[in-house]
Amino acid sequence: MARDGAIILDWADGTYSFRLGWGELAQLQEACDAGPYVILDRLNSGAWKVGEIAATIRLGLIGGGREPVAALKLVRAYVEARPPAENLMVAQAVLGAGIYGAPDEDATAKKEAAASQPGSTISPMGRSDSLPSTEPAL
Repeated sequence: MARDGAIILDWADGTYSFRLGWGELAQLQEACDAGPYVILDRLNSGAWKVGEIAATIRLGLIGGGREPVAALKLVRAYVEARPPAENLMVAQAVLGAGIYGAPDEDATAKKEAAASQPGSTISPMGRSDSLPSTEPAL
């Protein structure tokens, strides 16, 4: 499974796919004059600038498949026309997924990796209700 940092969120007037790939992260860095991790730290610590929230969401929409003009219209209507803190958690989630990978990607990848390991005790079929095949040690 490829980890691409995509995250699907209920936001604004619907459900949207957001993704900050390498190119979008580079654009975000240039737009905000700071690295992606610095921006994420600002978003988490309360030291953010309004442009960081808007740029993160706009570029996340573009990376998620929206046309740039459509992404800009959404950001103008649902970010720039609203109080900044209303979209803070969305920006945090989008940028966090872009940097670290989406949380559901991580859980799925760990499960798949464990199930595919030789000698793994995790069954890809789930838990069995059958009795143990060996006697328990005393």
